[in-house]
Amino acid sequence: MKLRTALAMAALAMTMTAPLALSGPGHSGDEERAYGAPGDPSKVKRTITIEMSETDDGMLFKPASISVRRGEHVRLKLVNKGAGDHELVLATRAENDKHAIEMAKNPDMEHDDPNAIRLQPGKKGEIIWNFSKAGKFDFACLIPGHRESGMHGEVSVN
Repeated sequence: MKLRTALAMAALAMTMTAPLALSGPGHSGDEERAYGAPGDPSKVKRTITIEMSETDDGMLFKPASISVRRGEHVRLKLVNKGAGDHELVLATRAENDKHAIEMAKNPDMEHDDPNAIRLQPGKKGEIIWNFSKAGKFDFACLIPGHRESGMHGEVSVN
């Protein structure tokens, strides 16, 4: 009986801590970050469409720079007009540089963070973000070789 109780308590302890272990590298979902926090869809007053594509000169986001007001909740509507997969990861430049190193080791990494999305050719998606902090922030496609081919941009928050 004591062994059964001990096993049941161990199983319960594992299930209680599992969500923390699965919350993602460095972020638990709705927490505030240096570049803001996940937005509230009911507070969105503006949608910015960002196209992802390839050209003869490289890969790009169009537009490659956007400006928002501090505290603004924005819907970033992403459209992959390219022939291959692309992603958009919103972060600080330092965080994206660090994440790019991880992506080089695991190029098929799936993102489960509210500040990132990966899209197949012809697909659409969105990120709703509250730009609660002023500054200049980075967005990039961190699939190996894409950023280096020009697929990066900047968000100015005033």
